[in-house]
Amino acid sequence: MRFWLPLFALLALSSCGSSDAGGPVEVAVIGAPDSLFQQSVRLAPPAQHIRAATREGLVTLDQAGQVVPAIAERWIVTDDGLSYIFRLRDSTWPGGDEITAPDVRQQLRDVIARVRGTSLGLDLAVVRDIRAMTGRVVEVRLSAPMPDLLRLLAQPELGFVRSGRGAGPMAMSRGKGKDIGLARLLALPPEARGMPAREDWEELARPVLARALPADSAVAAFTRGDVDLVLGGSIVDFPQAEAGPLSRGTIQVDPAVGLLGLVVRRETGLLADAARREALSMAIDRTALIQSFGISGWRESSWIVPPDAYPAPPYRADRWNGASLGARREVAAARIRAWAGPGRDAVLRVALPKGPGSDLLLRRLADDWGAIGIGVRRTMPGESADLELRDTLARYGSPLWYLNQFNCNLGQGLCAPRADTLVRQWLTARGPSERERLLVEAHAALVEREVYIPLGAPVRWSLVRGSIRNYLPNAWGSHPLFPLSQPTT
Repeated sequence: MRFWLPLFALLALSSCGSSDAGGPVEVAVIGAPDSLFQQSVRLAPPAQHIRAATREGLVTLDQAGQVVPAIAERWIVTDDGLSYIFRLRDSTWPGGDEITAPDVRQQLRDVIARVRGTSLGLDLAVVRDIRAMTGRVVEVRLSAPMPDLLRLLAQPELGFVRSGRGAGPMAMSRGKGKDIGLARLLALPPEARGMPAREDWEELARPVLARALPADSAVAAFTRGDVDLVLGGSIVDFPQAEAGPLSRGTIQVDPAVGLLGLVVRRETGLLADAARREALSMAIDRTALIQSFGISGWRESSWIVPPDAYPAPPYRADRWNGASLGARREVAAARIRAWAGPGRDAVLRVALPKGPGSDLLLRRLADDWGAIGIGVRRTMPGESADLELRDTLARYGSPLWYLNQFNCNLGQGLCAPRADTLVRQWLTARGPSERERLLVEAHAALVEREVYIPLGAPVRWSLVRGSIRNYLPNAWGSHPLFPLSQPTT
């Protein structure tokens, strides 16, 4: 307790305003203003930032998106890949009690139970058992090797909490009155985190003041100099990133991996046949789509799982073997004409969130599908729709992550029961060739069902002022708040 009470006193004294070399770092995370303090299984991006800052798990992600120690100071993996053994650092809960292996075992069991029924829960299905071996050693046993386990354990949802409070690495207080939406965060001293003390800590560690704002408000705040960093931009609001004079900052686009495309919500009418669903994908000019946004380096894809997600790409990068856009559209248009007729309107309702990027995307889809005789009507997410935008960052790079996003138990659109069966078989398969074969076949089952219209990789952008340190673009869109508070030396 000797560390925590002074920290909260310092937090209360932290004032708002743009940062200088030693002042607070002001951060805006794009999202609904009330989403920053969300407490649920499925966290919005602003809440993920707060959770990661205040509730460490065994490991965490640094500013480069790499796995680094947290509650665990080190670990080993057995040769068969079926056991991860963690040694805990000498750290305490907020009340001063030691964090022990039995504590961690129970924390992991509880959090895995909480996320059951989500895609993250499916990812963690490979965990067979968790054991407390000694007071400070925990073993996680798996049913099959999973090289991405550490990245999974670093997810914000797997952070530890006791009596509503996490073990850091930052302490948080919430603003009051007009600042009710503000989170004031201060890094815990090293000795409070089981590390050697540092005498100049209070002079070096900077407070972080975070709030969630709509994209236009976040960009305006950055332009005015009210915030130093804007996080969480997507393709939906990318055109707003270029609004206003940005001479005091720069746009940073992550080389992100994940899903950007359209989920098929219902298998009726025009979308009742897989060949017609494929026709929609064939007709899209993905290169022209992203050119309308002016984003360089974007990776388009016509597959659900990018070929390079496998150890050896099992199929070509282009799904239609290099066929020209014109040739693809001829085939697609013929399929639509064969279906259309009296009482059959070739019109699709597409659910897209509000935003200028969604407007651009809708115009591109309307042009592309208009070329094969299909009209488009827009709806909002949550309303009745035939197709809905899916824009999700990957938590890890394995084909398994992509496949689990379309599991039938999630109820988020069309699915392929055979793909789910093959993934379940993967959970107990041993040989690497057999395991890879199962994932390739599971992907083929999803493609055959045409459950999804891929566009490419998700787009994630930030606005970063030159005074910000410890920010790095990365494939995981990981920009934790804790490193922002830290000295670079």
